[in-house]
Amino acid sequence: MKDRPYVLLSCAMSVDGYIDDSSPERLLLSNDEDFDRVDEVRATCDAILVGAGTVRRDDPRLLVRSQARRRERVARGVPPSPAKVTLTTAGDLDPSSRFFAAGDAEKIVYAASAAVGKLSARLGEAGTDAEVVDAGDPVELRRLLGDLAGRGVRRLMVEGGASVHTRFLQEDLVDELHLVIAPFFVGDSTAPRFVRDGGFPHDRRRRMDLAEVRKMGDVTLLRYLL
Repeated sequence: MKDRPYVLLSCAMSVDGYIDDSSPERLLLSNDEDFDRVDEVRATCDAILVGAGTVRRDDPRLLVRSQARRRERVARGVPPSPAKVTLTTAGDLDPSSRFFAAGDAEKIVYAASAAVGKLSARLGEAGTDAEVVDAGDPVELRRLLGDLAGRGVRRLMVEGGASVHTRFLQEDLVDELHLVIAPFFVGDSTAPRFVRDGGFPHDRRRRMDLAEVRKMGDVTLLRYLL
């Protein structure tokens, strides 16, 4: 068994690298064709990971939407949707969010050591079946990935947000990167970007391999192998 799953990081962003704007409404960066592509990719994975900030801000369901794909997964002997995974430092998660309440997928929360006890109690009292795992203080991504590998997760899809993207890429833990580019600018320095500042292993001296370019309506998929 590998010491970590194959990690596929997926993100949609504006031409100038923003994943949202500063308005209260969620910025739509993709289209129906790409949403279906993402659903198809999700169906090939064993788990989907987002950060706690994304759980709070976007309230995602993180489920495979297509009934045909759900049936195909069941026919292969796996649950209809991949396991849902999040990581948190403070443990500030709402048990009523759709991460916990929507669907019957397995739910795993990797928490910083200091937050484990309080978060476990809160989620347990709310009747969720989520498992809270001590992932170190601060949360250690390699420890998290090793635990997932031990649970049989061979393919992990990482869907955000910016701090999670940044950590996975800076720690060289991504095998494949899917970037969808929306044909417009945001131009707002207060809005979140795809990644934050810092050093990345894949810089001008170690370029990524562009494996695919796909036009989907007015958005474009760039698929890189790292």
